[in-house]
Amino acid sequence: MAALKYAGLEDTDSEEELPPGWEERTTKDGWVYYANHLEEKTQWEHPKSGKRKRVAGDLPYGWEQETDENGQVYFVDHINKRTTYLDPRLAFTVEDNPVKPTTRQKYDGNSTAMEILQGRDLSGKVVIITGANSGIGFETAKSLALHGACVILACRSLARGNDAVQRILGEWHKAKVEAMTLDLASLQSVQHFAEAFKSKNLPLHILICNAAVFGAPWSLTEDGLESTFQVNHLGHFYLVQLLEDVLRQSSPARVVVVSSESHRFTEIKDSSGKLDFSLLSPSKKEYWAMLAYNRSKLCNILFSNELNRRLSPHGVTSNSVHPGNMIYSSIHRNWWVYTLLFTLARPFTKSM
Repeated sequence: MAALKYAGLEDTDSEEELPPGWEERTTKDGWVYYANHLEEKTQWEHPKSGKRKRVAGDLPYGWEQETDENGQVYFVDHINKRTTYLDPRLAFTVEDNPVKPTTRQKYDGNSTAMEILQGRDLSGKVVIITGANSGIGFETAKSLALHGACVILACRSLARGNDAVQRILGEWHKAKVEAMTLDLASLQSVQHFAEAFKSKNLPLHILICNAAVFGAPWSLTEDGLESTFQVNHLGHFYLVQLLEDVLRQSSPARVVVVSSESHRFTEIKDSSGKLDFSLLSPSKKEYWAMLAYNRSKLCNILFSNELNRRLSPHGVTSNSVHPGNMIYSSIHRNWWVYTLLFTLARPFTKSM
């Protein structure tokens, strides 16, 4: 603007160009108003077009809105360590009565969590994510926390959970994140977690059943069940049952079950077409790690579908999701062959 003024070209014929002496500002709740420094007055309508506008969406990643001692809104860019009174969203304003878009926003396999959440304000939302100290769970927790949600990281190891909390706080010191102990291989631990969460008297808007083991050797949990089946499915099944009342009271709410496309490569019925319970928690002799994982993922989807049928009339939806093929995380740690396969596939798959 200074260069235009020096050249005598500042007052252009553009409908959006402000006349000399005018400044564009935003209110704390995102409405645009105009200040006339020559006449010392403000107004909602653009001085040329007469239109009212508001800023579109949430602040960009790394920005935060504050208010100075005079009550004026200013903006902090934590990434570049600077402050400004100019709303960074002013480049993306929309009219007060925007026309409804004719096409739906689409995403693809290259979309990131931050792109999906852009413009979402999750302030006041409470989220529980199992297995959130690493991998997909951690990235999910971080993305939701950076958009204002209160996120509880439900982790088997409280120490690793607290480390994850500190990593998120390192990106944004005002993030609302907390770690709590949850061992899905122990139904008693699941019960204690649910009781501890309920004692906080918080709502629950999103429950993400993410934790899983893959390629694990055969072992029994303290409850006498095969570990992969209990950790990947039964523990989450029990957790949802224990928190169902909180989800209903917090509606609209949702459950997201992280499953896998590998659910297609197995079966849990016998030759007569009936459910074969022995396949769900097999003996050591009948155990194959990959099949056990596939069956647990099939159980995830069947559970999610039935949960949605039962709870959606009460304002609680349930969806299962395939996060992507062979995403390189720590899930392959149980056998060096899986680690080799994931390493070879890494250049061709989506990153965390």
